[in-house]
Amino acid sequence: MRCLVAFDKFKDALTARRACVVTADTLRGRHPDWTFDLCPLTDGGEGFTETLTNATQGWLELVEVSGPRGRRIPAALGFIESDRIPTPARALLPSPPINHRVAIVGLASASGIELISRSERDPWQTTTFGTGELVARALAKNAGAILLGVGGSATNDLGLGALAALGFKFFAGNGTPVAVPTPDTWARITRIEPAALDLPPIFIACDVTNPLLGPRGATATFGPQKGLAPDDVPKLEAQLGRMAALLSEACGKPISLAENPGAGATGGFPFGLMVGAGAKIVPGFDLVSAWLDLPARLAAADLVITGEGRFDATSLGGKGPGALVAEARRLGKRAHVFAGSLGLPETDGLHAITPSHLPLAEALPRTAELLATAVQRAF
Repeated sequence: MRCLVAFDKFKDALTARRACVVTADTLRGRHPDWTFDLCPLTDGGEGFTETLTNATQGWLELVEVSGPRGRRIPAALGFIESDRIPTPARALLPSPPINHRVAIVGLASASGIELISRSERDPWQTTTFGTGELVARALAKNAGAILLGVGGSATNDLGLGALAALGFKFFAGNGTPVAVPTPDTWARITRIEPAALDLPPIFIACDVTNPLLGPRGATATFGPQKGLAPDDVPKLEAQLGRMAALLSEACGKPISLAENPGAGATGGFPFGLMVGAGAKIVPGFDLVSAWLDLPARLAAADLVITGEGRFDATSLGGKGPGALVAEARRLGKRAHVFAGSLGLPETDGLHAITPSHLPLAEALPRTAELLATAVQRAF
């Protein structure tokens, strides 16, 4: 029996790689004749840098950067040689062709929501400055292209923090510079001075299709998930729109980019980088799937085991574990999903690992144990 074990993360509890290891170790004890292929998944959030870098025999560097609330923290930056990019993944990256070292940057490692406590989660005061510092480090190391994963952010800052780290200047009405343009400073900012940058191609791996503004936009959709008070949504939305227009004018780019699918991901980060750095959005899960050679690994498997922190109707939208299960079943393969919680009825092959009586605060630190127990029970 060849078993493909391909988990995404259990948010606030277990990395994708650790979930794969726990599951495989549990099954090896009961089925020593089985063969296991461990394939941690990433949605562009936590683990993006490590997963893609390790899968292509690259190397990691720890860089000290500014975290989402300004504290200095270590963040991973990955590098790979361009000839290591799998051909199917390379085909998803728009021209020009990549012929030099590629830097892998995960926004979550520098500006992620899991880096701060729940009491500190406030989009008015969080910044992507540290992500910009990772990009600056990649440029200093002569990266010929930069691939950015943008899931799991703590921010709603339009990517202005990252642009500030790359040399953009922000000024209040009286001419006073604003060093780190977090949204709580935006009401004072009246002028943006772009940096003279010579940038390589920047690709943003993203599956979110939300525009920047409106009821499906960055602030209305994702702001409350990051700690924004519901009453503050209209105020931050108005400031986001004003700053987007100011940035577009400063860079000579059309404000209509705000309507592009994905512009509203990660608090508007893709919009800011499209306007300020010429970034292009690429399909996140398709790229990760091709990068990890997931179709071939799935075809070789007899059994597929996957899962994530929560599996619900949104998981069936064609990405991550949901896409993997759908394709496995299309190929006639057995597939099992293990999730911290389910938003769908528990059926054959779909397992909630958390007992209904166990409070979330008690379940999170026990996720590895609960996963192992559920896997033992299922097999």
